Order: sequence, then structure tokens, then C-alpha cells
Amino acid sequence: MPKLKRTDEEKKQARGDGPEFVEALDRGLRVIQAFSRERRPMTLSKAAELTGLARATVRRILLTLKASGFVHGDDRLFSLTPRVLLLASSYLGSNQINTVIQPLLDVAATEAREVCSLAVLDGDQVVFIARATPTRMFSSGLEIGYRLPAFCTSVGRVLLSRMADDQLRRAVEQMSLTPMTPQTSTDKEALIAAIAAVRSDGYSLVDGEAEPGFRSISVPIRRYDGSIVAAANIGGHVDRITVDEMKERFLPLLKQLATTVQPLLV
Repeated sequence: MPKLKRTDEEKKQARGDGPEFVEALDRGLRVIQAFSRERRPMTLSKAAELTGLARATVRRILLTLKASGFVHGDDRLFSLTPRVLLLASSYLGSNQINTVIQPLLDVAATEAREVCSLAVLDGDQVVFIARATPTRMFSSGLEIGYRLPAFCTSVGRVLLSRMADDQLRRAVEQMSLTPMTPQTSTDKEALIAAIAAVRSDGYSLVDGEAEPGFRSISVPIRRYDGSIVAAANIGGHVDRITVDEMKERFLPLLKQLATTVQPLLV
């Protein structure tokens, strides 16, 4: 007997979605996220291709977002409006970590004379959610909302170190270790060992694996009960900062930041 086509309800159950799952909202969010993948105004067809949704469904979603002020379009090309930033500002404004740690990032960046950033884990990626620059305003490109693979970044390895050994191994085994630079290590056993070493070392230093010519050192940011909730880093260009200098100058600044903020995070 041929297999019958699954109903929408059966598809939701297969994904693990409960009865309270709002599929229309999920589809709308998928369309918004598609803009970050295309990185330019999109046609309706392209949005349908990136989301896997029917053209008619995508059209209704885009017109709804347009009516709400989140999308601009002329029925041929569509683009996000600045109103979308309200979604990000809602997260940043309600996130206790950002509120508490931003002044400390500012101090660390000023003393280090380099960019100091804060990141959290989102699946296999890290997302930078706070950033401070020294007065000379050096920009490394790690703006708020910027994403990088977790496996080859110092903040990512710090965040992955919070996993138990068996969970870490499963996570790494499922990762696609695509090289970001010629220096990127894609050996999964070596990666697991490097992440495990973060637990005893208390920091991670990654040299040129995420960005060419850029090295970074990170420490875990823990809340009051010791749980790792974020990672703070200071980075610099290899022509300006040596590995030894990172350990001698930057690591104490990051450790002081982490110690200061821990009792303030609940």
C-alpha cells in the first residue's frame, strides 16, 4: 500500500511540536531569518526557496510583515526595515547579562586597548550580544548579532566546555567542521581535547582559526551558581598582539571581569 501524504498535524508531531505550536508564527520567523542568509533584497521566489515554503504562503507572510512595518517591498523585491531591530532591542533590553556586563566590558576594552566582546551559544554557532571598543575605535567586524561557528572560536570553545563529556562528544560528532581559514583545525578528537582543556585552564586561546590574522582569548562568564551563561573575549591582530601578551595582559583583565560579574548574575 502506498504511503499516504502526512497531514500538517503529523508533520508537527514528527518535529516534536506540541499542540500549542503556532505554525504561522514559525513560518513568519523563518521568512525574516531568510533575509540574513540572502544579505540583500529578496524576490518572493528566493524567499520561498530559502524557507521551503509555498510562494503563496510566503507572499501572505511578506505582505503581513509589510503592513506591520517590518518589511518594505514593491511586490517584486522585499527588504527588512529598521523596525526589525525592535526584536533585537527587546532581547538586549531584557537580558540581564548585557545590562550588568556592558560597563565592565568598557573598562576591559579601555585597559586592553582592544575590542572586548560577549557571546552566547546558539546551536553550533556563537552570537555576539555585547561589545566594547577602546577610544581609538578599532573595529574587528564582530558587531552585535554577528555569528561565527562555535568550534573554531575561543568564545565557542569556552561555551562548549560547559557540556558533560558525553554530551560534548555527541555535539562535536554532529558538527560540520568547515575550515574558516588555512589554520582552522577540523580534527574532531583534537577539538574535543581542546574544549576539555578549557575546564582546567580556565580560558581558551584561538590563533587564526576563525579569522585570518586574528587571535582571541576568552573566559567563561558564570552566574551566581557557577553555571556558564556566556563567554567574554579580547582579540587582536597577530601583527599587534603576541600569544604571550594575550595571556599576560588580557587574561587577567578577563578573569577580573568574570569574577566581578558572577555574584551579580542570578
